[in-house]
Amino acid sequence: MSETIAHHNEHRDDEASKLGMWLFIFTELLLFGGLFVTYAVYRHGHPQAFHLAAEQLDVVVGTINTVILLISSMTIAMSTTAIQKKDKRTTLLLIAITLVLALVFLVNKYFEWSAKIGHGIWPGSPLLEELGRGDTLFFGLYFFMTGLHAFHIIVGMVLLTVVFVRVQKEKLTFDNFQLLENGGLYWHLVDLIWIFLFPLFYLIT
Repeated sequence: MSETIAHHNEHRDDEASKLGMWLFIFTELLLFGGLFVTYAVYRHGHPQAFHLAAEQLDVVVGTINTVILLISSMTIAMSTTAIQKKDKRTTLLLIAITLVLALVFLVNKYFEWSAKIGHGIWPGSPLLEELGRGDTLFFGLYFFMTGLHAFHIIVGMVLLTVVFVRVQKEKLTFDNFQLLENGGLYWHLVDLIWIFLFPLFYLIT
């Protein structure tokens, strides 16, 4: 009887954990949704400036980063399947691949930001003030929204590192993998946000 109650409590805790993650994802979507609306309003007011500013971004780097995140979403989903099959080695390998891909994404973003800053483009820079309000708004949103997204990538990497260690120490196994599942949900959120950011800044002209 006591084992049944314990199992029920464990199940309930897992459900609560999953619900908590979904609520968190919902609030994050609201945050970015508000930023997307802000972008749309400013773009409507300064269409020509936004069009010209977007041409300053490197579509190739943006495309590579999109592919990287899509692959990382696949690997983290596969890691959940692997742990359910009691395949610890594959689970660890897939989480590690996800972390490496996340790091590559951040390195690409670092070089992309560095190139912009090297050309005198950053929020509040004299060059942007000369170019006008439209360019200032575009690059202000670009740096803020991609920067916020990069912060979410870093948080996701910390979470997945914790998951990796717990799997390695067998504190997280086939019958107790809620943390990995939540980490996967968070990672899919990060991917989804980028899928919106990429066309908004790099593709729409």
